[in-house]
Amino acid sequence: MQMRRGLLCLLLCLGACALHAAAPAAPIVIKVVIVAMYEAGEDTGDTPGEYQYWVERAHLDRVLPFDAGFHHLRMNDQGVLGVLTGVGTAKAAATIMALGLDSRFDLTHAYWLVAGIAGGDPADVSLGSAVWVRRVVDGDLAYEIDAREIPANWQTGYVPLRKSVPYEQPATPPDGQIYELDIDLVDWAFKLTKNIPLTDTAAMQEKRSHFEQAAAQRPPFVSEGDDVSASTFWHGKKMDEWANAWVRYYTGGKGNFVVSGMEDTGTLQSLTFLAHAGKVDLRRVLVLRTVSNYDQQAAGLNATESLAEQKVGKYGAYLPSLEAAYAVGHPVVDAIVTHWDRYRDHLPSEK
Repeated sequence: MQMRRGLLCLLLCLGACALHAAAPAAPIVIKVVIVAMYEAGEDTGDTPGEYQYWVERAHLDRVLPFDAGFHHLRMNDQGVLGVLTGVGTAKAAATIMALGLDSRFDLTHAYWLVAGIAGGDPADVSLGSAVWVRRVVDGDLAYEIDAREIPANWQTGYVPLRKSVPYEQPATPPDGQIYELDIDLVDWAFKLTKNIPLTDTAAMQEKRSHFEQAAAQRPPFVSEGDDVSASTFWHGKKMDEWANAWVRYYTGGKGNFVVSGMEDTGTLQSLTFLAHAGKVDLRRVLVLRTVSNYDQQAAGLNATESLAEQKVGKYGAYLPSLEAAYAVGHPVVDAIVTHWDRYRDHLPSEK
């Protein structure tokens, strides 16, 4: 009898130990997710892309495997997580969805900062400027007719999805053509950073001297505006006219196109679905795009000649735009982390 009791106790102890060993670790609470899209080489120590300054300066030293995403993850000891999505809408959407479903992390209160470079409209910004995005408008979902077959009375060969002519009314975006960020949070970030000095160089000054627009001739500055996100790298004055009209169309005349990015619709689509599943808070998403190049040709050039100069790493403000993304983005990250006791449950913009 005593032997049976002893054996039973042993089995119970072993069972309890097994259950304890099998218990999953508590998920890591993430305060801020830094989303970068492009990296030139390694995460540290070489020519930087959008990720490297964040890795080095925010001390994202802990490397975490991430086989379901584009690139391994990095985080620091303050609850800041870095993710590199890869270039293009598809990679961004897949990577962000994989991150949002990763059971290692608690992202329910996390803030998201998408920080990357962009082409800028010289009517609104100058090289090296930083733009807090209010709305992201999809530039991919559409019909398109080759330029050689556009009717003479059409402004463009690009037609809204499910419409028959360009800019046909009413504008009905049922397929995710527009994402509106929490305007109060965007305004909070802008007010916090609007006076930050940004890098200016002799090369940037020379570049902007070839543009007539007043904004293009200014030293770099922080502003707000709207973003056209498209996987096609488009360029030229006519395309800039399309982007401005496209944003006005989908925003009922309220929006103003300022910067062009690639991945933001993919990122926001995944975050929208994750919000539906209760995994993230969509109100906590910020997009910061910094101007590495103008989206059109300078005086004296045609669009083809100008496009030939648009190579990653060779943009007129490539390194300054990377500096601007960190210089303007990190005070927002620091503020959230420093005041986490408040911002965990209440947006910074809430009274």
